[in-house]
Amino acid sequence: MIKEIEQFIKEKIRDYGYNGAMIGISGGIDSAVVGKLCVNALGKERVKGLILPERDSSPETIEDAKIVCDFLEIDYRIIKISPILRKIGVYSLEPPTFFIPRKIQEKYAKKEFEKRSYINDLKNQGDTEFLKGIAYYRIKHRIRMVLLYFYAEQINYAVIGTTNKTELKTGFYVKYGDDSVDIEPIMHLYKTQVFNLARELKIPEKIINKSPSPDLIPGITDEYAMGISYNDLDRILVKMGNNEDLNDEDEKMVKKVKEILKVAKYREIKNLHME
Repeated sequence: MIKEIEQFIKEKIRDYGYNGAMIGISGGIDSAVVGKLCVNALGKERVKGLILPERDSSPETIEDAKIVCDFLEIDYRIIKISPILRKIGVYSLEPPTFFIPRKIQEKYAKKEFEKRSYINDLKNQGDTEFLKGIAYYRIKHRIRMVLLYFYAEQINYAVIGTTNKTELKTGFYVKYGDDSVDIEPIMHLYKTQVFNLARELKIPEKIINKSPSPDLIPGITDEYAMGISYNDLDRILVKMGNNEDLNDEDEKMVKKVKEILKVAKYREIKNLHME
């Protein structure tokens, strides 16, 4: 699998005339795995990283992203996107966080998140405050996408995506944000497969062991947002994909996954258009 993905990256970069690969390094497992695959395929001198933290990012974001870049031995740039978001007026949508301890921010965010649901998020349905929250976090990935292309196009690099199959099927990505890239090397792999790949690629243990998070809202991890663990989610997704019996699975979990899939499939359509 590793060799196949590396060959895929090498061929696409060559066939479309790119000089190299630009990756948004979040300090998470997906970007670390994709980064390593690109380095193996192209050489470290043809891979560059952007670290794009903002006000609500975890204090560990920059540190972990640096660990990844140092492991990959690639050139990288750190750009804090808070000034851009502040200028647009994004931070005015939520209470100010000046002088508020991180733990209290996370507690508040979780309390607010519990009032809503991931299904409503996928449907873009809710009260005014809920819709403000959607706009508040989604624009962060979109600003990151703009910056990735801005720096990539100056040197004719391809923007490399890090979306996996679990995220694709459940809609766990931002439209015109982290889904807007040139090449997607791991979109055919479930999240649990990405973890296995990370171990094969010798990704630093700190990165493998941290809880996956979109790093958009304080304290909100992937599994907290979706209300199910990746192990349970992937196991059910695989069984559903293979038309296997689900009687031995928790009925509520299966119902949740089915509902997510039903709503998420509409997220794959980029635009409304006439045939």
